[in-house]
Amino acid sequence: MAGRTVAQHLVDLLVRAGVRRIYGVVGDSLNPVTDAVRRTDGIDWVQTRHEEAAAFAAGAEAQITGRLTACAGSCGPGNLHLINGLFDAHRSMAPVVAIAAHIPSEDIGTDYFQETHPERLFVECSHYSEMISTPAQLPRVAHAAIHHALGLGGVSVLTVPGDVAGQDSPEDMTTMVPLDRSPTIRPTDTDIDAFARLVDDSRRVTLFCGAGAAGAHDEVMSFAGRVLAPVGHALRGKEWIQYDNPYDVGMSGLLGYGAAYEAMHECDLLVLLGTDFPYHPFLPDDVRIVQVDVRPEHLGRRSRLDLGICGDVAETLRCLTPKVTPKTDRTFLDRMLRKHADALEGVVAAYTTGVERHRPIHPEYVASVLDEVAADDAVFTVDTGMCNVWAARYISPNGRRRVIGSFTHGSMANALPQAIGAQLPDPSRQVVAMSGDGGFAMLLGEFLTVVQYGLPVKVVLFDNSSLGMVDLEMMVAGLPPYGTTYPETDYAALARAAGAHARRVSDPRDVTDGLREILAHDGPALLDVVTDPNALSLPPHITGQQLTGFALATSKMVLQGGVGRMLRLARANLRNIPRP
Repeated sequence: MAGRTVAQHLVDLLVRAGVRRIYGVVGDSLNPVTDAVRRTDGIDWVQTRHEEAAAFAAGAEAQITGRLTACAGSCGPGNLHLINGLFDAHRSMAPVVAIAAHIPSEDIGTDYFQETHPERLFVECSHYSEMISTPAQLPRVAHAAIHHALGLGGVSVLTVPGDVAGQDSPEDMTTMVPLDRSPTIRPTDTDIDAFARLVDDSRRVTLFCGAGAAGAHDEVMSFAGRVLAPVGHALRGKEWIQYDNPYDVGMSGLLGYGAAYEAMHECDLLVLLGTDFPYHPFLPDDVRIVQVDVRPEHLGRRSRLDLGICGDVAETLRCLTPKVTPKTDRTFLDRMLRKHADALEGVVAAYTTGVERHRPIHPEYVASVLDEVAADDAVFTVDTGMCNVWAARYISPNGRRRVIGSFTHGSMANALPQAIGAQLPDPSRQVVAMSGDGGFAMLLGEFLTVVQYGLPVKVVLFDNSSLGMVDLEMMVAGLPPYGTTYPETDYAALARAAGAHARRVSDPRDVTDGLREILAHDGPALLDVVTDPNALSLPPHITGQQLTGFALATSKMVLQGGVGRMLRLARANLRNIPRP
């Protein structure tokens, strides 16, 4: 196509690869790209207030849809702002192409105005980071970037000087081949046979599942039923594994609950399925361990292994399950199910007495009511910090809901921009941002983006005028909280001033009505809930040794809080225990 610019060619390739939106902030070196988007059908420019939010939004859209998404920043400070959101997308294995516009090519290396070196800066948060220096490079380099992001799951970065982007592009002599980004990876027969022998040689088997178990729910349940194994999960595995799970023993880790920790330490064989669980102190060192992951570089980097299996979780279990001998002794499974129910009973009892009258409002109560009134297919985006705790313990998965957050990168301020990326692909789906006031304030400008596009995002703001998780970290380290509080702010008033529907709630009797009101509103809405900053007080039985860090046994409950409907699930699972 004669006269097509490099920028137009790049945008055309992205459209052919399935990209529907580019999130970003316009700027001079990026102008050829944004103008190409303006002139191209099938793709839109989404104007965020901050490039960090653009990257968060792109990563969220990729996680919700499974499609390639894109974000962009202008030269120097513009694209540099992308880096935090790109780290999050990359660690979440979200396929994102970032366009980093660059200074004029003849000035590179001269300490020019706004000069950085994006092709170097983004290496650590991408599978592929290259600069297009001449138009002739574009087709093959852009294809490589797209295929790295889709094939490996993560970020690719294309650095493009503004002058190069405006030059004429050569004819594209290559074809943009659609790529299936979820191919099945099957282990070898030798590995499957070795796995089966380990299972058959073990009396007590426990499964621990992460995000890599997505799409493998039926296979995990079938295998667990065959070997009578308790099934625990990491935070990112919760949405895929906890629902319809008669073998559920909860979650391990810093935010954990129930009997997952005990089940992992009291078994003969621990099977890690699709998890890169980072907290190695929670993993046992005196039991046999098998790990299954599609990424071989993940195998054994958190714990010693007796067997590492490179394979898709669902396909691996489909091959393995018929080969193992069914187990008949339920003693271990039933004991763990009882431990799990007992642990939840004790926690819930502490958070159900007079909670509807407690002022300031218990944040646990807000999360529990939200879980009850939210849609069955809602998407929850969750701020890092105490909102992670409330989502982990109260938001009940059902196979249709999604829960995303900065669960691996751990960035503040992720929930609001992720809600933008989750909402745009399907404005009819309920999207709820569970935000803390600290994170919400950090990227507050993106609420203007929500209003600008008329997105029906619902923000439930847990407003305790403090950085609650940091408070807890300081207390656990034996330090007095310092520098963690904010002046009280009426965020509902700010939201109304921006043009959204909003309500502020300080009486627990108004929580249910307030949540129903904003969820029913046809458009952007915010519920500012004044919550108790002292919800973090430690239980009186925590020992001095445990205060040196987070308790390893999650039943100790260093982080207080209930578990909502999970108690009912645990009680229901006890019915599976045969009566003598």
